[in-house]
Amino acid sequence: MSFGSFDSGDDGEAMSDINMTPLIDVMLVLLVIFIITAPLLTGSLKLDLPKVDAPAAQQTPTVLQVGLRKDGQLYLADQPISLQQLTARFVAAAKQSDKTEVHLSADTAVPYGDVARVMGAAQAAGLSRIGLITQPPAGAASTAAR
Repeated sequence: MSFGSFDSGDDGEAMSDINMTPLIDVMLVLLVIFIITAPLLTGSLKLDLPKVDAPAAQQTPTVLQVGLRKDGQLYLADQPISLQQLTARFVAAAKQSDKTEVHLSADTAVPYGDVARVMGAAQAAGLSRIGLITQPPAGAASTAAR
């Protein structure tokens, strides 16, 4: 045997191990090809759109801020309102957009029945997005800041 020879001494025997290097090379080349061609496969249409002086479409839903004090007084955006007037406002808002949200802030001493009446009036008008506004406890603000 000469110096630097790669002869393993097994003359004529087939190698039983699979050489993984060519497989990995091919897979990496395919990966690069897919990464480069994937953005090109997305269909995009190049258009020269006309320019008009129209206001932008309203994307944010309309929000009705409703407040309920412990004495039973209802407020719509800090203005006193009766339940009948509020119901009429709910109907008008539902006709304008079905995505109108009602944010209900009620005092802790308000009876549950009063809150349920306001929620029922909103649902009867066709408004289904009703949120109850709360405040975190005093200790929660300090633990959330950590």
